[in-house]
Amino acid sequence: MNQQHSRLKMMVVDDAPEHLELIRAALASEDVEILTATTAESALEQFEKTRTRIVLSDLVLPGMSGMDLLDKILARDPGVEFILMTGHYSTDSAVAAIRQGATDYLTRPVDLDRLRQCIRKLVEDAAIRRKTFQLDHDLVDVCQFEGIIGRSPLMLEVFAKIRRIAPHFRSVLVTGETGTGKELVAHTLHRLSPVVAAPFVVCNCSALVETLLESQLFGYVRGAFTGATQDKRGIFEEADGGTVFLDEVGELSLSAQAKLLRVLQNQEVQRVGSPIPRRVNVRVVAATHRDLRKMVGEGRFREDFLYRLSAVEIAVPRLANRKEDLPLLQRHFLEKFSALYHKEISGMTRRAQACLANHGWPGNIRELENVISGSCIMCLGNVIDLPDLPEYLRSATATGSDDDEMVSMETIQQRHLLRVLNRVDGNKAKAAEILGVGRNTIYQILSRIKAETAIAAGASGD
Repeated sequence: MNQQHSRLKMMVVDDAPEHLELIRAALASEDVEILTATTAESALEQFEKTRTRIVLSDLVLPGMSGMDLLDKILARDPGVEFILMTGHYSTDSAVAAIRQGATDYLTRPVDLDRLRQCIRKLVEDAAIRRKTFQLDHDLVDVCQFEGIIGRSPLMLEVFAKIRRIAPHFRSVLVTGETGTGKELVAHTLHRLSPVVAAPFVVCNCSALVETLLESQLFGYVRGAFTGATQDKRGIFEEADGGTVFLDEVGELSLSAQAKLLRVLQNQEVQRVGSPIPRRVNVRVVAATHRDLRKMVGEGRFREDFLYRLSAVEIAVPRLANRKEDLPLLQRHFLEKFSALYHKEISGMTRRAQACLANHGWPGNIRELENVISGSCIMCLGNVIDLPDLPEYLRSATATGSDDDEMVSMETIQQRHLLRVLNRVDGNKAKAAEILGVGRNTIYQILSRIKAETAIAAGASGD
């Protein structure tokens, strides 16, 4: 990528052409590509085409105001850095602009040195975010094990078990809640086994019809029953030499368990209507979200069948117990669905990430995948924000009180500064004195006050 293409696009909106030229000249040496507009309406039209990363706009414009433009642009892309300029400073309007998502609020005549410093800082921040985006991408690759993503101790233990078991297993029981990725574990066991070139056949036990169970599992011969016009192999013969995955094995009836137990013990199947048993050589991975030992105590699962299945057992943890993996999984699904939907989505705002981090994920990985998929569809800009998330997640966030909210020290610092500024009518010198910090610190905090809509990871360079 050449330098021209790597420069951030910046739009300056002002109805005075001489002001546009002044700012263009002042920022000529900065690493930004400057676009201009004389009305908010034309600026919005340009933004739709260029996805500008920085907007510097006058507050008072013909037609739509600068504040209205701020609202409309941040609604489309909350990752945009928006700076407002005004010749009539008001503490209330400054605080309101910051709260609505503005990065900074400048008074006219604009201090060009301060403007250059502000733009330089935004360019540096964008570069850091691009590096973070690449590091996150690389980390997802590094933390993948045969397509399963994780770096938490619980998942590393699962990976270690799979490596030890795969070369030798005859039967494995994989347990875990719905949506935790049990089928991925089963596929991985097969791929790392000596029979990787042989078939991997999935049997959804909850979908087996009791009256047709034997013919589905073991096959049948021609004439065995009405409609049996030719011989047909069952699931176990289809998987001969390879692996059968018995998904939701806890849903099988006791009679079905007895029939499968004989297959596992003898490695033989008997087609319906045939007196001759057939030898098969299969490995079996069974999966369930149920407590099979409890079911044994209740008489709903055969103890001997459980022992045969669970010679080796792998427990897949809940997502709530491996929150360290949540950012990696988010990044993985963001890349997957942004590519699938042909969108350039580079990350999430902090408040969207906080919403996901505070959720309990009862549906585990499958629920997270569905949430990210839907959010990518809803997203209009290049970052996912809180309004893009499903309503049930947003509602849970809205009902939480500030006293119970788990937030960063930076967020607490920013909120406290806004409260102090309100109490001292926007007097930054007075606020600095009360807080015991320098005025430069106040300006730095204000420039970062977009915590609610700042990009937490990856921003497009175009």
